[in-house]
Amino acid sequence: MNLLDRLVSNPLGVFSVLTLAAFLEAWGDSFFQVGFYRSSGIGRVLAFAAGTVVLACYGSMVNVPRWDFGKLLGVYVVLFFIVAQILARARFGQSPTPPIYAGGSLIVAGGLIIAFWRR
Repeated sequence: MNLLDRLVSNPLGVFSVLTLAAFLEAWGDSFFQVGFYRSSGIGRVLAFAAGTVVLACYGSMVNVPRWDFGKLLGVYVVLFFIVAQILARARFGQSPTPPIYAGGSLIVAGGLIIAFWRR
């Protein structure tokens, strides 16, 4: 059993791995935002390269553990939404608008249903 498999064998470990994966995905995407719209020349190339590396780390992080991917992806989407809003504020100075709060509440509600609905 590898380290990630041991880590995701408990709910706190799963939450930690998914939160880290969400951060890596949002952070990697933010490098592409910088590359496309906020830089030029070598800065653009470096932003795209950094985004590629960070997104590859995200893909590895979220796919290495052997879990029910469909169910946990619902929880992951919630974490990704929250982390993306934090990064939008910290990295680009963008605050959530009322439509983002409204849509985000639906995302969170959906994630809670996926995570806690018992058959």
